[in-house]
Amino acid sequence: MKTKASILAVMLFIAFTTSFAQSEKQESMQKPENQAKGNGPVARFDKTVYEFADLVQGTPGTASFVLTNDGKEPLIIESAVASCGCTNLTYSKEPILPGKSMTISATYNAAVIGNFTKSITVRSNAGVQPVVLQIKGKVLPKG
Repeated sequence: MKTKASILAVMLFIAFTTSFAQSEKQESMQKPENQAKGNGPVARFDKTVYEFADLVQGTPGTASFVLTNDGKEPLIIESAVASCGCTNLTYSKEPILPGKSMTISATYNAAVIGNFTKSITVRSNAGVQPVVLQIKGKVLPKG
């Protein structure tokens, strides 16, 4: 009888410690190390979607996204990539100091008539997940 109780106690102990370790591992995977401590860079965009007024075919339009570092360490943009070659990006490659801002500009060439939605994927040292920005609008024919 004591053997069965001992085996049951050991099994319960293993089950409890295994489930606790898994939940701790999942929580640590959800929070980047620098944000979990609260002293790393924190990226904040003024907006994540920019809607153009109607554009005329062949007349490019430029959207601006302001990125502010609300953290305590320099913010570094590792990459910013547009979803297609029809959108050109410009931004500073310099680190963004705490409390400072910079602008990411996205220029859409407006070559094709019709509605469009394009994305810009921004990766930084502020977290594991990238931030996806969007530009949207409608291109009208000339004249």
